[in-house]
Amino acid sequence: MKSLVWEAPRSMILRETPMPAVAPDEVLIRVAYGGICGSELSGYLGHNALRVPPLVMGHEFSGEITEMGAEAEGANPALKRGAWVTVNPLYCTADSVWQRRGLDHLCPSRRLVGAHRPGAYAEYVAVPAKTVSRLPAGMSLRTGSLTEPTACGLRIGELAGDVAGQVCLIIGAGPIGLLALQSLRLKGAQQVFIADLDGERLAMGAALGGIPLAPRQTDVVQAVKAATGDGAALAVDAVGSAVTRRQCVAAVQPTGTVILSGLHEEVSEMPAADIIRREIVVKGSFAYSPANFAQALGVLARGEMGLDPWIVEAPLGDGGAWFDRLIDAPGNVSKVLLKP
Repeated sequence: MKSLVWEAPRSMILRETPMPAVAPDEVLIRVAYGGICGSELSGYLGHNALRVPPLVMGHEFSGEITEMGAEAEGANPALKRGAWVTVNPLYCTADSVWQRRGLDHLCPSRRLVGAHRPGAYAEYVAVPAKTVSRLPAGMSLRTGSLTEPTACGLRIGELAGDVAGQVCLIIGAGPIGLLALQSLRLKGAQQVFIADLDGERLAMGAALGGIPLAPRQTDVVQAVKAATGDGAALAVDAVGSAVTRRQCVAAVQPTGTVILSGLHEEVSEMPAADIIRREIVVKGSFAYSPANFAQALGVLARGEMGLDPWIVEAPLGDGGAWFDRLIDAPGNVSKVLLKP
């Protein structure tokens, strides 16, 4: 089969690779769409210790089941050959208190398809049957491939708590920022400011109901305070730089909440004294729980969240070029879906 293999920083090549072996508790999926994630962009640059070349990445995907291991139906009775499915690529390999609490993504034994094992930038991928969800009736494979990033946006909304009637800020209008914006609006946020250096991405945020702030022309913190008096109730950093993290802290009101989801910089200074003196609550938001993943299928089926009309579909062989484009000048592209 054909696979897009990451071989070194900024090097992805379409190769002929062996078909995956299917374990008894696994299924084989013919990939329809594989989305490009921001975490894979950092991996492509060699900045992510989780991903080691040579590797077939790809953890946001949909497809059709073509083969089932002998134990797959017992592990997941909803599955059958020919079913259209998506996959929760984060799964536990051992029982833990975190799994029992429904927080599989925080389990020390967690594994990620496309990092710890070959992913979906290929014609076929084998995955544990327990990770697979059938698409709701009438949902396209294209929409189904958005389930994983949508779950990330919903996790941010869940951690935000009650934002009904409140003013919020999101810094970063990439896919997760755009999905977080929609998640907060679903929860009844009165206003959601969104900031990004890229004017075309900022326009996407505005089209989805956000109030755009261009940091090169506007002081983001002062603009939020001018609109609210004492700051936003919630600020989400969907970038992950020292600057954006500090801006989020500065932009919230006393007792406000800051959610950090961007992972651009592993380590950065934080204004600890300001956090203490104004009793700011700082939370991390990593991936999603299984419940968030299931919820994502529902909101996509109802058309309540999405990334159209800015989705680009591209042949798998063009993947390397699209990785470069998304790193250097993403423009008005909300998501790139690679098609084997």
